Amino acid sequence: MKKEKIYTICVWTLLCDQIIKVLITLKLKLYQTIVVIPNFFDIYYLTNKGGAFSIFENASYFFIIFAICIFIILQQYIKKASIKSSMEITGLGLLMGGLVGNLVDRLLYGHVIDYLSFHIFKYSFPVFNIADIAIVVGVFLFFIDSIKDKSKTKKISKSK
Repeated sequence: MKKEKIYTICVWTLLCDQIIKVLITLKLKLYQTIVVIPNFFDIYYLTNKGGAFSIFENASYFFIIFAICIFIILQQYIKKASIKSSMEITGLGLLMGGLVGNLVDRLLYGHVIDYLSFHIFKYSFPVFNIADIAIVVGVFLFFIDSIKDKSKTKKISKSK
């Protein structure tokens, strides 16, 4: 039952990501900006053929293969691991949903659709999307859960 929740979170994350990307592409022209909160948040339609911060521009095949490998590794982990916490479930679901969301873009379009643009104190963060947020939050939750789990294991072994 717990493992099914991972896939439910994955599918909802993927759906949200792809629906928003479709709306962005239908409503905006490439490089068009909508100011939502002046000097803080814009919707800015861009495409990205690279990874985070546009590194390895035009390396789509690498990112496609990398995403598929990570997805397979996560599938094996889910099959074999004893997943107990809701933090781990949520982290894995978000990570997989974000991974697949950007993978779908790369397979369909040859690039990732980005649109969230934040500016703080004259610094403009790289433009990103919902899938990117899901990946970052998913990795963070999974990492925190694994640290928490290791500290529990140490406490149990010390009390024996």
